[in-house]
Amino acid sequence: MQKIKSLMARQGLKSPQESVPEAKSPVENFRIPSKEELRELREIPSDPQAEQEIINSIEKIYFNNDSFDVVNYELEKVPKPVNLKELHEKSIKLDVCISLQVSKKVADLILEKQAAYVKELERVTSLQANLQLAAVICTNARRQLNIAKEGFTQASLGLLANQRKRQLLIGLLKSLRTIKTLQRTDVRLSEMLEEEDYPGAIQLCLECQKAASTFKHYSCISELNSKLQDTLEQIEEQLDVALSKTCKHFEVSHYTKVQLAYRLLGKTQTAMDQLHMHFTQAIHNTVFQVVLGYVELCAGNSDTKFQKLQYKDLCTHITPDSYIPCLSDLCKALWEVMLSYYRTMSWHDERDNEESVPAADGRTEISTDDANFNRSYVKKKLEHGLSRIWQDVQLKAKTYLLGTDLSSFKYDDFIFVLDIISRLMQVGEEFCGSKSEVLQESIRKQSVNYFKSYHRIRLEELRMFLENETWELCPVKSNFSILQLHEFKFMRQSRSPSMSPSKQYTTTSATTGSLFDQYQNGGNPFEHQADIKDDETEDVLAANGYESDELEKSVYQDYDSDSDVPEELKRDYVDEQTGDIPVKSVSKETLKGRKKSDYYLNKGNTLILTNTTLNVIRLVGKYMQMMNILKPIAFDVIHCMSQLFDYYLYAVYTFFGREDMYESTGLGLISSRLRTTLNRIQESLIDLEAPPETAGPLPATEERKEKVPSPHLSHLVVLNSNETLYGLAERVVATESLVFLADQFECLQPHLDAMMPSAKKPFLQQFYSQTVSTASELRKPIYWIVAAKAIDYEQMLHLMANVKWDIKEIMSQHNVYIDTLLKEFEQFNKKLSEVSKRVRIPLQVSNVLWEHCIRLANRTIVEGYANAKKCSNEGRALMQLDFQQFLMKLEKLTDIRPIPDKEFVETYIKAYYLTENDMERWIKEHREYSTKQLTNLVNVCLGSHINKKARQKLIAAIDESDKPKR
Repeated sequence: MQKIKSLMARQGLKSPQESVPEAKSPVENFRIPSKEELRELREIPSDPQAEQEIINSIEKIYFNNDSFDVVNYELEKVPKPVNLKELHEKSIKLDVCISLQVSKKVADLILEKQAAYVKELERVTSLQANLQLAAVICTNARRQLNIAKEGFTQASLGLLANQRKRQLLIGLLKSLRTIKTLQRTDVRLSEMLEEEDYPGAIQLCLECQKAASTFKHYSCISELNSKLQDTLEQIEEQLDVALSKTCKHFEVSHYTKVQLAYRLLGKTQTAMDQLHMHFTQAIHNTVFQVVLGYVELCAGNSDTKFQKLQYKDLCTHITPDSYIPCLSDLCKALWEVMLSYYRTMSWHDERDNEESVPAADGRTEISTDDANFNRSYVKKKLEHGLSRIWQDVQLKAKTYLLGTDLSSFKYDDFIFVLDIISRLMQVGEEFCGSKSEVLQESIRKQSVNYFKSYHRIRLEELRMFLENETWELCPVKSNFSILQLHEFKFMRQSRSPSMSPSKQYTTTSATTGSLFDQYQNGGNPFEHQADIKDDETEDVLAANGYESDELEKSVYQDYDSDSDVPEELKRDYVDEQTGDIPVKSVSKETLKGRKKSDYYLNKGNTLILTNTTLNVIRLVGKYMQMMNILKPIAFDVIHCMSQLFDYYLYAVYTFFGREDMYESTGLGLISSRLRTTLNRIQESLIDLEAPPETAGPLPATEERKEKVPSPHLSHLVVLNSNETLYGLAERVVATESLVFLADQFECLQPHLDAMMPSAKKPFLQQFYSQTVSTASELRKPIYWIVAAKAIDYEQMLHLMANVKWDIKEIMSQHNVYIDTLLKEFEQFNKKLSEVSKRVRIPLQVSNVLWEHCIRLANRTIVEGYANAKKCSNEGRALMQLDFQQFLMKLEKLTDIRPIPDKEFVETYIKAYYLTENDMERWIKEHREYSTKQLTNLVNVCLGSHINKKARQKLIAAIDESDKPKR
């Protein structure tokens, strides 16, 4: 570039910057080379070919880069050592290339572009003129603007600027006031939280946050915004605490505020999740605090070790005395929690019904969908929470129940526990429809454990009662009913046996409403449990066999009247074959005397039972009460009830009916069904290996634990006195009390059948058909003993042995043994009347006694006839005369018709007249006679109308018929 400048200097040319003076324009100071100068440049002698070779010899690097350093390039090419000659020649060559060829080339290029240069220079000159004109216009405009500024703009725009500044300051003042209010908001928020105005506090806090976001560009607001966020979190914490309070005591206004606050926060679903968590925590804290309070109260010290125990361990420290009060308070507290949950659900149901009504303001579908979704979520959550809450309640109650062994509790206390748990299960069924399997299983375990121990003790007590029982009559009123006893009070609510307790409760619930509706506004279903004991006194005992003198008088009057006496009983004698009535009838005085005797035999309607019977009935009532409350152990309870009856029946039989010498009579006194029942009782219930009281106890095996030693009759009971008819009064009281007990069991059968599980009902049916129904069958063996001892049948046999039956003439007077026998019967009747003054003898008992006595007398008569070695036809006629006299007198003493075993005697007497063939057939048909009696019959007929050959044949027939008996 310097070379070009030097060349232009030699040609008289200057660069535009150098040629334009400061005061003049570049166009005016720029000089164009003259034609002479250009011509001189062209006239320099040159060889084009030589110049071209010189240019071609220039290295290309000189044309590629403007920043190329030529000096360094050439110096680097200097060989070492330096050859000055070559260096000088190189220098000359470069100088020629630069000074001659390059400068000339540049000059030629300039000359070629001179026309374009001149044209461009003219445009520059035109532009300069235009710029000068624009400068003049601008100068004039500035001058005019200065004039306007001074005359108008400065004053007017100043006013506008001041107004704008005023508006900005007003806005600033408003912002400052808002900021001041925001700074004081925390005080108002604290006041609203103290007033529990949670929706207002949240609304205010949200508005403050919105305002703070508007002024966030102020540095003081950033700190306030953070403070408001902390305040909002604090409100949520207090709101959560307020939500937890509703779990124990629900208030509509309080809960409405809380729900509205959560709705403002947009956390309705979160609130529901928190609510269920609080209910779970409330259940745990409530039961823990109740149990802890009783444990610390019973411990009597301020030791804090109990607070660190788990709830399960804490329950084991409850004492038996505080168990029931603690359980009652526990259920009361749990009821309050469940009632709060029930009222919470009711609140949401009411709000859902109100909000489901379509609004008239046309709210957006999106908000409606969100609200519907929230309502659906809350409803499902609450419904699902029912079973969860009840499950927690069951588990807490179960832990408490199983924490203490209840086997040592009194019966009333244990029934009280069952009643509380039963009511709790009723609450659970109404709460969520649950069958309370957890509670049922836990109370079943406790009940089975308790009942086994309780029943074992009761059986031992029953044995003690029976062994000390003197079998005296327990005087009760004639209108006595087991429903009058406290133990059967629970059955008075429904006199219909077929109605189960569950149905009774359903009927009661239908009329009074559910427990939650009943106690929604106050009260507690567990508060009245302590009042279940009835203050009503039992009025079942009478001072004597009568309730009043008037009743006794009415009984006499009834027996003095003969309007209710059947015509047959008014007759002295009726022929069994013809039905003819003798001419002589019974006098009115005789009839009245008989009736008066009947009165002593059937005194009024006095019930026959003992203190032990009443005790067993009370036990049955307690068992049924327990079974009514706790149905899962119904089978176990009924099985134990059957053992009470079995033991009582076995004791009565052992005391009064077990006489080996009379059991072998072959008269079927004990039926096969009764025999099977007695054997079953002895095998399953009676501990035959029990040692005497003086001996040491035997090791009790598991099987023997379920058995009871056989009872022993009290030594105060005398059964061998003829004056008392061998303890007839005690026998009557014992036997008829058993029959009375069986009748009560029959009355209870529908109730027991309703409570018994279907799979176990065959056991109940078998118990009634094979055990209860056999109670009356004990009358035969027990009263047979009295009948066998009351009359001296042996004396009659001796008297009959002295009678001669081979007489030759017909006698008109009966034998003395008949009078003796009738006197025995009169004495028996007299003693029977004496006994009836102590104990009412029912008609069935009187009939059984007379039947036994008559049957024994008739069989004794047959035996006496069979002892006769010789007998004539006249003797047989005398036998008939004696027997007819006996029957005639006997019918005056008893009203039994027909006379038992009458045909037994008459048939035996008439058999004397049978022929050989008829007698053989008769022997085969009448197996009720003994071999001795039949053999004697054949022997006395020998020589009369039977020969020896026929005798042998008949004896063979007797032996043949006797084989099945052996």
